[in-house]
Amino acid sequence: GFRISKVYALAYSLTSLLSGADKSGIFLSTNSGDNWSVTYSGVPDTVRAFTISGTNLFAGNDYNSVCKSTDNGLHWYAVNNGLFSYHFYSLITSGTNIFGGSNYGVFLTSNNGTNWTSKGLTNNFVYALEVSGSNLFAGTNNGIFLSTNNGTNWTAIGLTNLNIRALIFSGTNLFAGTDGNGVYISSNYGTNWISTGLTNQNVASFAVSGANLFAGTSTSSEGGVYLSTNNGVSWIAKNQGFRTIPAVYSLLTVNNYLFAGTGNQSVWRRSITEIIGIQKTGTEIPSSFSLSQNYPNPFNPTTVIRFSLSVVSNTSLKVYEITGHEVQSLVNERLQPGTYEVTFDGSELTSGVYFYKLTTDGFTETKKMILIK
Repeated sequence: GFRISKVYALAYSLTSLLSGADKSGIFLSTNSGDNWSVTYSGVPDTVRAFTISGTNLFAGNDYNSVCKSTDNGLHWYAVNNGLFSYHFYSLITSGTNIFGGSNYGVFLTSNNGTNWTSKGLTNNFVYALEVSGSNLFAGTNNGIFLSTNNGTNWTAIGLTNLNIRALIFSGTNLFAGTDGNGVYISSNYGTNWISTGLTNQNVASFAVSGANLFAGTSTSSEGGVYLSTNNGVSWIAKNQGFRTIPAVYSLLTVNNYLFAGTGNQSVWRRSITEIIGIQKTGTEIPSSFSLSQNYPNPFNPTTVIRFSLSVVSNTSLKVYEITGHEVQSLVNERLQPGTYEVTFDGSELTSGVYFYKLTTDGFTETKKMILIK
């Protein structure tokens, strides 16, 4: 591992995992984060963004504006013709074009960094960029802008009083992460926006895996990672394993891992299969704690277990053999009030009777289930 203050950017190219750090340059790992080596450290530079275009890797930073690697991140050199000492916060590839968001608007290179040209929004800090077909979205300190002609013209499309820190598409839904106002969703390419939750949070990053949307937050009092499985209708904190819940400035999904670049704890990872195992159903707060009978029962090989929490509680849900031996831990985290569902997969177990036990702050219950193959 490595000890740095903030990890603002994460990327994956071929077998290389890259992290961009605060005043520490670029680090590279070829074993999913088990070990890291520094690959760009000529100056105490802060790297805030990555993008990949074919075999070319680009890094947006504070000192040289943009740097490039042609050997999968092992070596880097500046590609800043047409740029001054701008701070680059975001990079995105769209066909043969690469767009960069800076503290002086948007810049474009169509020749892999040989030359850059200004593409407007020069009075804005452009913290986030996202593309969908010919639509280029820019998240700024003055809301969101849209260009349909590669940045030649821009139109303000909403959230004009908000500081936009992150943008991402999940299907045809565009999500915007704001500074202090949570997450917004647009289902019509920015024509209308709806608040979806995390309303007191600074949302600094997003990642998508299938229908699962992850948000990294940096509010000092809370922070951490949140998951939504229903397009932002509800969110579940997913911070089990952190020493203390950190600010999360960058997220990346690759090889069934969710990687988190944090404010003071370097880079962390967690299995996506494990992190999405629990889902919140509905928005009503139950009047009491409860553990429901699994369904179907008997089952083969999967079954669903539902439980309800009436107050915030440290929650554990475990499966045991009839002998009392623990088979699997399904839930082990602090959950908000609500009703939750967990799918248990017994495909690697033999037929027989099993027990599942819910333990919360002040409530414990055990039920029996039967696996028949």
